[in-house]
Amino acid sequence: MDPVYLVTGGAGFIGSNLVHLLCRERPGARVVVYDALTYAGNLDNLEPVRGHAGFELVEGDLCDRALLAATLERVRPTVIFNLAAESHVDRSIDGPAAFVRTNVLGTFELCEAVRAHLRALEPTAREAFRLLHVSTDEVYGSLGPTGLFTETTAYAPNSPYAASKASADHFVRAYHETFGVPTLVTNCSNNYGPYQFPEKLVPVVVLNALEHKALPVYGDGRNVRDWLYVEDHARALLCVAERGVPGEHYNIGGNSERTNLEMVRALCTALDELVPAPELAGGYYALVTFVKDRPGHDRRYAIDASKVARELGFRPGVDFASGIRRTVAWYLEHREWCRRIGEGSSRRERLGLGA
Repeated sequence: MDPVYLVTGGAGFIGSNLVHLLCRERPGARVVVYDALTYAGNLDNLEPVRGHAGFELVEGDLCDRALLAATLERVRPTVIFNLAAESHVDRSIDGPAAFVRTNVLGTFELCEAVRAHLRALEPTAREAFRLLHVSTDEVYGSLGPTGLFTETTAYAPNSPYAASKASADHFVRAYHETFGVPTLVTNCSNNYGPYQFPEKLVPVVVLNALEHKALPVYGDGRNVRDWLYVEDHARALLCVAERGVPGEHYNIGGNSERTNLEMVRALCTALDELVPAPELAGGYYALVTFVKDRPGHDRRYAIDASKVARELGFRPGVDFASGIRRTVAWYLEHREWCRRIGEGSSRRERLGLGA
């Protein structure tokens, strides 16, 4: 029997890329998106799969346990991918409450709905079921100049966003340990690629550059992140869902550490090649403008992804240079998507300055 996938947050950046992958590579599967369609949940992100025979959209809040329960009973998913989350660190500084509601309370409500749903399933269906909770490397806090985050690294979140995701991770783990819910938790590094909402570094830089606006770089620009192409992340999630061991954590990384300045330079280099701007002396990189740093800005993240490679056989397939070029090309080819986003809730304004 073909699997049934329920993707919470499936209209968002990572979620929509996962939905595209599932519809493309598991053509007989049923793919149900459950999304509240808040500012970053965009129906345009799902346009490529709207005609897929097994696709369905349920507009719903993760905190609505009654709707969750009814959806689980009707859909009877084999795998739930939980990507519903508030995810922007700067927004969490300005308004932490929304992050507690969605990321903590919403994950709790999902765990409770799943626990009740499992009791009604026959043993075979219960054995096959998985709840895969998607998290972030930010729960681990900040690294020094050396070292890597592993699955056993102690949690030390420094932003309200990271704290909310850490709490959600702990709830998911507790529901496995206490109630036997077959859960999986993944912690990924920074994603980039198509359909990313223009509040994060990569789309802000690309879209500002195309408009010859300043390219804001926080602090000295030397904060380090590991960068993962979003389609590789989607493939990793499917791999974990199909091969992972319930109760386990898996780190997913791109093996591509870069400072923020290096990332901006790479984007500008790709733009210089694809859409040269001779009127800009020095190219797009000349638009870089250093701005006040984010409060509590973690200095360095780096992922040890050897466990998912060793135990599940997953390795990223898109190198950094190719991923950057694909990303820039996608934004250039989807100007209408960018325009509609810009007319909505994205103004690419500076957030997260705190008091």
